[in-house]
Amino acid sequence: MRLGLAGGILVVIAIIAVILGYSSMFTVYQTQQALVVRLGQPIGAPITEPGLHFKFPLIESVIYIDNRILDLETSSSTSTTSSRHGQEVIASDQKQLVVDAFARFRIRDALRFYQTLGTLSAANTQLQILLDSGLRRVLGEATLIHVVRDDRAALMARVREHLDRETQSYGINVIDVRIKHADLPDQNSQAVYQRMQTERQREAAEYRAQGSQRAQEIRSKADRDVTVLLAEATSKAEQMRGEGDAERNRIFAEAFGKDPDFFAFYRSMQAYEAGMKHGDTRMLLRPDSEFFRYFVDPSGKGRDGSFPGSVVRPPAPPR
Repeated sequence: MRLGLAGGILVVIAIIAVILGYSSMFTVYQTQQALVVRLGQPIGAPITEPGLHFKFPLIESVIYIDNRILDLETSSSTSTTSSRHGQEVIASDQKQLVVDAFARFRIRDALRFYQTLGTLSAANTQLQILLDSGLRRVLGEATLIHVVRDDRAALMARVREHLDRETQSYGINVIDVRIKHADLPDQNSQAVYQRMQTERQREAAEYRAQGSQRAQEIRSKADRDVTVLLAEATSKAEQMRGEGDAERNRIFAEAFGKDPDFFAFYRSMQAYEAGMKHGDTRMLLRPDSEFFRYFVDPSGKGRDGSFPGSVVRPPAPPR
């Protein structure tokens, strides 16, 4: 009986020893750092080395704190004037902006972090307030163009330095602050877009007017060039025609000098062809007119023996 009771006690003691031994061990991973708390008060320095560690069971507990780089994004704007997410900031040129930014931070002092903030959600809330304050303070000293285009990197560096100084007392190190986008509020954006559209339409109308003017100048120049070319071509054609007529008359003169009878006969044939056109052969001439002398005598000599070269010019065709 005594052996059975003693064996049971030993089993109970062994179970309690196992439970106490198991509860006295804890594991710290690479992504964590740990604080050992005794009766609500942290003891010792934060444990940052990964591996197996020990504590007193029952009276001590372990609080794990993330050791990775954490993200913080700006909350949705509470203003009813904008449906976008971000912080509303008024720049130095009185332009209102909706800035959507984020920050990256790391808990460098777990003990101070636990003593001042306690939890990650409380840290996010406090950092959100400080980030919004830093954005308003730094961006409020810059103009819209500097925020949107020219000095964004330098402004973000200033916001990070400001936020890092403010979070030193919480054991937090701010690594980076970036702006995802910085836009005008919706109603201002619509006005800006409308103004930009009007400006583009004005520029398009100006370009069209300049194009029409240029086209008219090109057409006028082309018309002037055509007129000049036609005048020069007509002048050259008349000159060549005159030279051709002179050459023809020279050839006729030479031919007349070589054979006056043949020349008189040839001219008379031309006169007959011009005066007796098809469909209109009415002529008012005397039958013994000199015009018909080749009908009377093939040699072209009239009854009075006149010289064959005295051929009269054919009359104009009747109208």
